[in-house]
Amino acid sequence: MLRKIILLAVLSTLLAACTQETQNRIGRSINNWTGTDGIIEIYAGDKLAKRFMKIDKLSTAAGTTNDADRPYRFGYGVLDANLNGKVDSGEKKVYFEFSDYSTSYIFYEDPNS
Repeated sequence: MLRKIILLAVLSTLLAACTQETQNRIGRSINNWTGTDGIIEIYAGDKLAKRFMKIDKLSTAAGTTNDADRPYRFGYGVLDANLNGKVDSGEKKVYFEFSDYSTSYIFYEDPNS
């Protein structure tokens, strides 16, 4: 029991010493690890073009040599082929990616889950 208290105190001290950005990264990694039931809607102008559902996380690509963020996001989700807002029989989980430069999108947690 005493070991757990000491470990908790050490972890709390280390976390308090982290910069705000480091704390944000830790928070994002925990959120990515636990996952969410997200929905992303991709727009072409003002028209809904694609919808992916049951997304556990969106990731930002990082460069392999410079570790800088790349201008696109990717993830896995169920393609809502008929855009009815439900996962229907036959709609499957797929990989997707989209550019920050050419796409308008909205990502949100499914309010029905």
